[in-house]
Amino acid sequence: MTTNESYLPAGLPIPVPEPDGLSAPFWNGLREGRVMVQHCKACGTWQHGPEWICHGCHAVDPEWEQVTPRARIYSWERVWHPVHACLNNHGPYLVVVVELDGAPGVRMLGNLLGDPMEEVRIGAEVEGVFEHHPQADPPFTLLQWRYAK
Repeated sequence: MTTNESYLPAGLPIPVPEPDGLSAPFWNGLREGRVMVQHCKACGTWQHGPEWICHGCHAVDPEWEQVTPRARIYSWERVWHPVHACLNNHGPYLVVVVELDGAPGVRMLGNLLGDPMEEVRIGAEVEGVFEHHPQADPPFTLLQWRYAK
């Protein structure tokens, strides 16, 4: 699913790849509506955040592969206190750590869309929502999560 609606208010720092470009395939993939994670061809390890070497066997330059944006909630937190000035008077909201179905062991952080007071269930199936920000400079996309239908 794709949305141009912002879950959180404007004014948060824009996510960009590091100066060395290591995470560029991840961020570029999101802008194209794809979730890209590293996968080592030498040992089969999946990993995120990106690294120049494999976490499993230390092979250099793990490849990037597209995975389906489906996951299960691994952990969560209801955030009440603003961590940035633009979040004043914008709480609570839900942050989840999800484990991707198609990339064993890979966990990602994101917001859980919907009612911020709803019950959150560990192990619940969620699907990714691409939140595009084409008006930003530079343009970017966030990966949010919602309960799977």
